[in-house]
Amino acid sequence: MEFEALLKDFTTAVETNDGAKLGALFAEDSVYNDGFYGPFRGPDAIAKMLNEHFWGTAKGFKWDMRNPVCDGEYGYAQYVFSYTSTVDGAVGKRVVFEGFGQFHIVDGKIQNYAETFDTGIALSQIDFPADRLTKFLGKAAARLREKHAESPHLKGM
Repeated sequence: MEFEALLKDFTTAVETNDGAKLGALFAEDSVYNDGFYGPFRGPDAIAKMLNEHFWGTAKGFKWDMRNPVCDGEYGYAQYVFSYTSTVDGAVGKRVVFEGFGQFHIVDGKIQNYAETFDTGIALSQIDFPADRLTKFLGKAAARLREKHAESPHLKGM
């Protein structure tokens, strides 16, 4: 599958709450690393993530992938992502942010998807309380530090 077609299927599945379609894009031992909810492993967990986490807390998704590049195995795209919150205390608030999607593709299936965006900017648009924002960002920072614990960036520092 061409990368741009994969991106279209990926974003359409999210926008239409089609968890089965999204899951089918991923390999059996794949990982979807979501910037809000963390990692989900395998097509079934990825489908459930979309149905329960994404659509359980928001609606009206719009996801535009821009400037895609792919060498056949690794693909990257800038994106603009938006949704309308359905979370208590933030119902109806529209959130928009920019980020980058990173795809590792093996045999036409997504092996690993990760994204980079500023979660603080996204959450501040729904007036996420400062104490919850601090806690959320602390967990995200801990995941990042754990990921790089043995790297020269942190080891021995």
